[in-house]
Amino acid sequence: MTERNIHVQPASGLAVEDQDIEVVERKGIGHPDSICDGIAETVSRALAQTYIDRFGTVLHYNTDETQLVAGTAAPAYGGGEVLEPIYILVVGRATKKFDGERIPAESIALRAARDYLDEQFPHLDLGSDVIVDVQFGEGSGDLQTVFGEEAAIPMANDTSYGVGHAPLTETEQIVRNTEQRLTGEYAASNPVVGQDVKVMGKREGDHIDVTVAVAMVDEHVPDLDAYKTAVSDVRAFVTDLAEEYTDRDVTVHVNTADDYDAESIYLTTTGTSAEQGDDGSVGRGNRANGLITPNRPMSMEATSGKNPVNHIGKIYNLLSTEIAQSVANEVDGIRQVQMRLLSQIGSPIDEPHVADATVVTEDGVAVGDVEADIQATIDDELADVTDITRQVIEGDLSTF
Repeated sequence: MTERNIHVQPASGLAVEDQDIEVVERKGIGHPDSICDGIAETVSRALAQTYIDRFGTVLHYNTDETQLVAGTAAPAYGGGEVLEPIYILVVGRATKKFDGERIPAESIALRAARDYLDEQFPHLDLGSDVIVDVQFGEGSGDLQTVFGEEAAIPMANDTSYGVGHAPLTETEQIVRNTEQRLTGEYAASNPVVGQDVKVMGKREGDHIDVTVAVAMVDEHVPDLDAYKTAVSDVRAFVTDLAEEYTDRDVTVHVNTADDYDAESIYLTTTGTSAEQGDDGSVGRGNRANGLITPNRPMSMEATSGKNPVNHIGKIYNLLSTEIAQSVANEVDGIRQVQMRLLSQIGSPIDEPHVADATVVTEDGVAVGDVEADIQATIDDELADVTDITRQVIEGDLSTF
């Protein structure tokens, strides 16, 4: 094993699964914050791939400041209309000239953003419902120098940290899979469900409450009775889904702000609340593992849109999660592992200032019994840190 600064320590409290109260949230792909995350990351991959295709390497860029200004809509049974379009501004820094060649960074970004919206949002008319704008400046000179240094292992662009944990609790699994399957397989056969699905899980003792907000698409809702049926069907689907992940009692709530007497319901024209007063921003929603977990350590870094070569805010959050998963899967006797990686600007990213694993072990297993195995697993993952870059560029790792 190398001389990397790797620490392993026992957790000071209970595993999250054993705590009395647990809260977990996921903002779906159609939530305004997630729309920004998705566009920023798609643009990031497009720029990285263009740089590789043209120059054989990823040049300096960041697109993690994407913003969304909500539109105005008039949803109605059978189909309403968008009155004022959603406005999306992709903001960041990009290399626009290299080795004597000009690079159409803004055009690349605009095309990637529109392709993403077209692929992910079937109820959004790109010609009239949304405006996409791109504004890129040039990168900071000193950071471009750090970025561009020739080395087998890139140098950290910042003094920052990333965190990750594994395995997911039952509540975390329910929350993540509820959104992914509702906007995936369920919406494919039930187009009344829009892409804006927000899920909040609360476990109190051995009872789990799942609150789901689903943007229903008005084109597929002829009247209030049809809306009520759609809500009931979603509740049944999520209840069955939850039973795949837990034996605990689960109660599912759907669109709890509805007032049927006043016919005030969660009806949309485009399948997202971005059509009506709900703005968005990169990094304000899900963390790198796709969840918001107040029972766990979290980083406030926006992962989506950052360059995948040496930007610690991206790499260390993704890598911490992968390391935690590897430890949980490969080392016997682990109930929970929470990983922290701290960088130092200008240092190789495979040599963190500290790599710290906090673990909860199974009964009868002492941390000292598994410490060497945990350290070896962490060391192997750090040695392969550049694989994170490859996975991100190829779209194999989700950032939100």
